[in-house]
Amino acid sequence: MRKLWDDHVFYTRNFIISDVDSLGDKQVVLNRLLKNQDDLGNAIKPFYGEKAGNKLASLLREHIVLAGQVVDAAKSGNQQQLQKSNTLWYKNADDIAALMSSVNPYWPKATVKKMLHTHLQFVTEEAVARLHKDYPANVTAFDKGLHHMMEFADIMANGIIKQFPQKFISDKGHS
Repeated sequence: MRKLWDDHVFYTRNFIISDVDSLGDKQVVLNRLLKNQDDLGNAIKPFYGEKAGNKLASLLREHIVLAGQVVDAAKSGNQQQLQKSNTLWYKNADDIAALMSSVNPYWPKATVKKMLHTHLQFVTEEAVARLHKDYPANVTAFDKGLHHMMEFADIMANGIIKQFPQKFISDKGHS
């Protein structure tokens, strides 16, 4: 989980930089970031099945598309579109929290929702700092966001382990 969520934060950062700075690698980075969302969905399939994994991947892909819309609206100064995209982005986070809490009792909806909303705040801080060319604040937001998502990854991993302890114990009784 840590590697997958580390990739999520890392490629989100690269996408923000590519988008804000209008770099030629924007689509390549976006494609890699979207692949990460599929990887995250695939990671839960052994525990929650194909349908839940595909749904998580779909919601996470939507999360990325909406993030791009938020950045583009902020970049263009279109406040109406920014508000609309941001509202949809937070609703998407709530949908992810609802899905996760529906499959694992150790992922309480309120906890997951709070973690995802905090993630969105850090991504917003990172993008806004980049837009304003405040590079020290951009790096600080990234660092805080990365640390936060490692906590989120641990919540996910610990929830899976608690729900499926038998899958993490060897034949000799050791994990």
